Amino acid sequence: MIQEIALLAVPVLVAITFHEVAHGYVANLLGDPTARLAGRLTINPLKHLDVLGVLAFVVTRMIGWAKPVPVDPRYFRKPRRDMMLVALAGPLMNFLLALGFALLLRLLEATAGGVVPGTLAYRVLEPVVYMCGAGVSVNLALGIFNLLPVPPLDGSNILAFFLPPRMAWRYMSFGRWGFFLLLLLAVTGALGVIIGPPVTLLYNWLL
Repeated sequence: MIQEIALLAVPVLVAITFHEVAHGYVANLLGDPTARLAGRLTINPLKHLDVLGVLAFVVTRMIGWAKPVPVDPRYFRKPRRDMMLVALAGPLMNFLLALGFALLLRLLEATAGGVVPGTLAYRVLEPVVYMCGAGVSVNLALGIFNLLPVPPLDGSNILAFFLPPRMAWRYMSFGRWGFFLLLLLAVTGALGVIIGPPVTLLYNWLL
């Protein structure tokens, strides 16, 4: 378990940190400086980590969270559209990271062909290869999980953009119950049934 956590640590920190930075960066581009002024446009993971969220992801491999990046839609010219774009930025960043880890893994595997097992180079290269594989699966899982249309996940803000304003407001008001629904899905195993197949499909396609 210690070895597995050590191999997961870097991919999980990268996935969570860049996910949150993507939200804040896009919000800043669209006119909202809240995340920037709060010091959240940084790749320092300590600024974004929620200890319980990271532990939940390590245990369940499916559900996890970070400290939400503060966003104030009053700064946006088109609040509904811009909130949708900010929400989309996080999962999109995770999918780009999954692609990056997959490309790095292929490069390392090509390099590993000339490395003799048992040597120092092999002992360094082997865990890095495992980390890259974990980076693909972790980012795919977080990206797909956050696209679920359950408030307050990113998918809910994306879906809300396409709903009539009154319906969108009522839909987003269910956010107070969203966490309990996600917890129920995780405990019963339903969450794995929902996001497992697309994660496996994309993982196999990338690698």
